Amino acid sequence: MRNMSLELLLSPFLFAVLLSSAHARIGYFWHITDLHLDTIYSMEGDARKSCWQLPRSGGASNGMSVAAASSPETPGAFGDYHCDSPWSLIESAVKTMKAKQGDNVEFVLWTGDALSHSAQPLSELKQHEILRNITELLGRSFSSQFIFPVLGHEDGTPHKYKQMGELWRHWLPSEALLTFEQGGYYSIEQTKSRLRIVALNTNFMRHDPKVPQANGNGIRWPAEYYTEPRASSSAQVPDEDLQQAEQQWLWLEEVLTKSRNKQETVYIVGHMPPGADERHLGPQHNGQLTFTERNNKRYLELVRKYASVIQGQFFGHLHSDTFRIVYDEHGTPISWLMIAPSIAPRKSGIGSNNPALRLYKFDTGNGQVVDYTQYWMDLPLANRANEPLWLPEYNLTHYYALNDISAIALHNFAERFTGSDTSWFSRYYRANAVRHQSGSPCLGLCMLNHYCAITRLDYDEFRQCLETEQLSLHSHAAIAALSSCCALFSLCVALSFVCCWHYTLPWMLHMLDTSATTTTTTTATTTSTPTATATNMDYDGQCEVAPTEPNAGFITAIPGLLLPAPNMRMGVRSRRQRMSQLANL
Repeated sequence: MRNMSLELLLSPFLFAVLLSSAHARIGYFWHITDLHLDTIYSMEGDARKSCWQLPRSGGASNGMSVAAASSPETPGAFGDYHCDSPWSLIESAVKTMKAKQGDNVEFVLWTGDALSHSAQPLSELKQHEILRNITELLGRSFSSQFIFPVLGHEDGTPHKYKQMGELWRHWLPSEALLTFEQGGYYSIEQTKSRLRIVALNTNFMRHDPKVPQANGNGIRWPAEYYTEPRASSSAQVPDEDLQQAEQQWLWLEEVLTKSRNKQETVYIVGHMPPGADERHLGPQHNGQLTFTERNNKRYLELVRKYASVIQGQFFGHLHSDTFRIVYDEHGTPISWLMIAPSIAPRKSGIGSNNPALRLYKFDTGNGQVVDYTQYWMDLPLANRANEPLWLPEYNLTHYYALNDISAIALHNFAERFTGSDTSWFSRYYRANAVRHQSGSPCLGLCMLNHYCAITRLDYDEFRQCLETEQLSLHSHAAIAALSSCCALFSLCVALSFVCCWHYTLPWMLHMLDTSATTTTTTTATTTSTPTATATNMDYDGQCEVAPTEPNAGFITAIPGLLLPAPNMRMGVRSRRQRMSQLANL
């Protein structure tokens, strides 16, 4: 009895222990990307000129610049769709991360492009100061968590790696610092699990020793930026950079091989993803901001080779909310990439988006991603309210009706884009720019571009997908048009036949009536109107009355040609007789 009582007392305790251990494997991590902090951003600036304040003029009133006074809409407190991020936007994003899920996170992925395009003409000391400010903001907010930064194409050149390593020393262990200071890449093994974070320097993916590089050291601004920085004086990539790029490839395969031998799972983290940009319609130029053809193939080959240990791939750079699927040589989906939207609202040459943050939920034991929740800011609403309103946008598995997050599940979802139900693509497209309304729907080739970019990461396969599916679209359109024409033609023929039959049959019957020699008529003496003198019983028992005038029931449209008058019936004649006479014609 005592033992039974002890068991009853311990049962709730054991249940609580088992329940807590079951939930202990679930963890969270944040993913932020493309902050693009612009220290020149001004609410008195010109939204058409990157929200920068132009020199004042005596014609401006209320202390505003000439550009702002003449601009139809001045920049808001938390940003503008035509500009990079003000400090207020980035600060509100980090505060939201801390408030939503601060202490209970395993780590933060920060996938590059912290600096704005406006920082390029600045001195290296000033650029380093901007990076330090962002680093300190993240460090204060996540003092007990590791933050894993990767380099974007705006963040620094190879000779700055050691300086940036010193800035991030409190996040990176000595082994990671060694490779980071040499080439801007590193790997870290999580102590609580068998998960390894592999952080790539995707700037090296733009370099190919077999392909001449243009402006290899410097990145020129698009034409819409207010000021363009100095272009690189060298048109070739230095040999040292090419050697470091090759060294990263060798290091990456070595790390993946060790992880497979040790039965670890791996997250690959980088700034620029492989493949094409789904929002870039038209020819994809594999320039300095994307993987070269050779490096793109090389990366995909490594992913296929080590897909068994790669649990996830996380990138930014595109500023859009999308994903990618990697297939093996047999066409089976084997790995996936998640591409997170940016905090900065501007993407030059492609389109704008609302700012976004992403919180992942994962199994800390094996690294399996379970779900994620995305938070977003409605930028115009936040500016009008003068308050940073960050709200949940959607939950991945619920929003896309996924049973899990796997390559097969994402493949099945992408295949819905090609079906007759367009609601699934509409959901995806609404999230793609974080609910920013572009004004024009994404149909036809636009939708095809998204589908091919998601499912065809190899450049040749992407181009082939566009060409093949475009022909299919044109064929379907031609068949649909031809079917419509055939249907219209058939309808016209049918109507013509009915009309001819309607008019010709009574005329033929009338000619038979008038040619009969046995017909007798009786004329009434008290009236001049025709009267009925004979009745014939139809085969169905109905009696019809025939007018005695030979042309009654007809109208003369053309002299000598009699046409039946509308809604008038022919004279007394059984249907059997009519059909018999018509058959003898």
